[in-house]
Amino acid sequence: MIRNIVFDMGGVLILFDPDLFLKRYEKSAEESRLLKNEVFGSVEWVSLDRGTISYEEAFRAIQKRLPEKLHETAWDILLRWDQPLIMIPGMEELVRDLTEAGYAVYLLSNASVRQPEYWKRIPASRYFTDVMISCDYKLLKPDPAIFHAAYEKFGIKPEESLFIDDNVGNVEAAAFTGMQGFVFRENASDVRDWLVNLEVRIPR
Repeated sequence: MIRNIVFDMGGVLILFDPDLFLKRYEKSAEESRLLKNEVFGSVEWVSLDRGTISYEEAFRAIQKRLPEKLHETAWDILLRWDQPLIMIPGMEELVRDLTEAGYAVYLLSNASVRQPEYWKRIPASRYFTDVMISCDYKLLKPDPAIFHAAYEKFGIKPEESLFIDDNVGNVEAAAFTGMQGFVFRENASDVRDWLVNLEVRIPR
């Protein structure tokens, strides 16, 4: 019997689109390309999610690869990419319906130490039973170890849980550890149909 639904955050509850974020800065196409590659596409960005470097350390490394005129923007991206947050339509309502139906909902996200700053600005956050962030455990999805750590932290069984993530590798890793998952493509109706087909008791 399914008792728990585990959600990813970026790309599931909120939009995570570097191209959209970069449009806020009104840079040239080449400058935007550089910022996308050297900030969002950097090893340092991933290391922040793993919790192995500070923001200051990440910025010092990133600025060496950028022209000086982009340094201020790069720092601003690191600290303010989430302003404003853009919700994915229908997901707050889905989370609400799950909790009203008696299911426990959990967050398992690759995210940095800044996550608590913006988590409370995500309307669906108020419905979550518990949260696990990669940086706190020095683990990243799709490492199976992070899923096992989540089962222990949340006190749940994988066979009684479902996982929703926009990354196919993460969903495969969840399945490898015994938790069935769904690859989310920014369509709340699709995931709702999937849940209903698994006899999760929510409106279609």
